[in-house]
Formats: sequence, structure tokens, C-alpha cells
Amino acid sequence: MKKLADFLYAIMAGAFIAMGGVVFLSLNNKIVGAFMFSLGLFAVCTLKYNLFTGKVGYLFNNDVKTYLPWCLMVWVGNLVGSIIVAELVRLTRVAPGIIEKSTKLVQVKADDSLISLFVLGIFCNIMVVHAVDQYLNNPHEIGKYLGIIMSIMVFILCGFEHCIADMFYIQMARMWNSQTIIALIVITLGNVLGGILIPTMRNINTKLKSE
Repeated sequence: MKKLADFLYAIMAGAFIAMGGVVFLSLNNKIVGAFMFSLGLFAVCTLKYNLFTGKVGYLFNNDVKTYLPWCLMVWVGNLVGSIIVAELVRLTRVAPGIIEKSTKLVQVKADDSLISLFVLGIFCNIMVVHAVDQYLNNPHEIGKYLGIIMSIMVFILCGFEHCIADMFYIQMARMWNSQTIIALIVITLGNVLGGILIPTMRNINTKLKSE
């Protein structure tokens, strides 16, 4: 039952990130859109949903043999949630504009080089895990939420690649093909590497200080 609950929470996380994508694509002002996109991670953190990009950062804080498969399950759940939201949005009057913008976004990713996607994935999840880490560890209440908002705005405005948001864009555009699937895998791997940086550096620093 716990695995089912974890999977359902992963679906909800994917859905909230997708809704962040909807509002981002609905607004012409990129700064306002980036600010509103942060609602997705705000909901994930406060409601304690399971988001792959947030959870994978703590890979080496757990038993890798059991935690990595759990993270992969979360990735699949996030995919399901993002697909559900995309298909529901497609049934509404706002769909044409969202589809058009999603198609342009996905085409940029499909035309990009794999090394570019990988590096942008690294940068993105440094920001996402920084946001999660601030929410978990910042002693100041305002700082917890500023950490989320500012980190997410940075990754959106810089064009960094977030694998769960990209799932939504790809489904919204219905552009699943070999190019976009490979791109999504490369972005995911970049997100993993970027995500583990902050927690791992903290663990190394703690170990060095204790010696």
C-alpha cells in the first residue's frame, strides 16, 4: 500500500508541475510566467508529493539499491501525472495557444545537441534541489518560500531543462518520437547529476569536518 501511495503522490507531483507549465505558457510576460510556474514546486514541497527532480538529489543520502528504483517509480508517476493534465487541457478552449507554444518549445529541444540538453539539465536540477533544500533547511519562514520562487524563476528564465516539465510539453504537443525520447532521457540524466551536487557536497563537507 505504501508503494501505491508513493506512486499516487508522484502522479500528483507531475500534475502540479504540468499545471505550472500551463500557466507559464498562458502568459506572455516570461518573468510573471516563471514566477507563477513556481506554484508547482510550492505545492510539491508543502503537500509532500513525490517529484523525481527533488527526490533524486538525495540519492546518496539513502540506500542506493532501493532508493534508485524508487526514484524511477516516481519518474514514471510524474510522467503519468503530466500526461493526464496535458490531455485534460487539450479538451479545453485554452488548448490551441498552449499546444502552439508547446510545439515550438519541444522543437527547440529536438533540434538541440545532446551535450547542450545534458548541461542544461544539470543546471536546472541544481536550482530545483536548491529550492527543495531551502524549503527543508532554511531556518527563516520567508526564506523557505523565497528559495523556491527564486530558484524556479532562475531555471525557467535561463532556459534550463526540467525533465518533468518537458514531459508535459511533449505530451501537450504530442511530439513523442525517437528524438524527443532521447532528449528526455539525456535531460533526466543531467537532472540526476545536477540534483546530487548540493546534498553530496554537504555530506563530504560534514565528513571532512568530523575527521
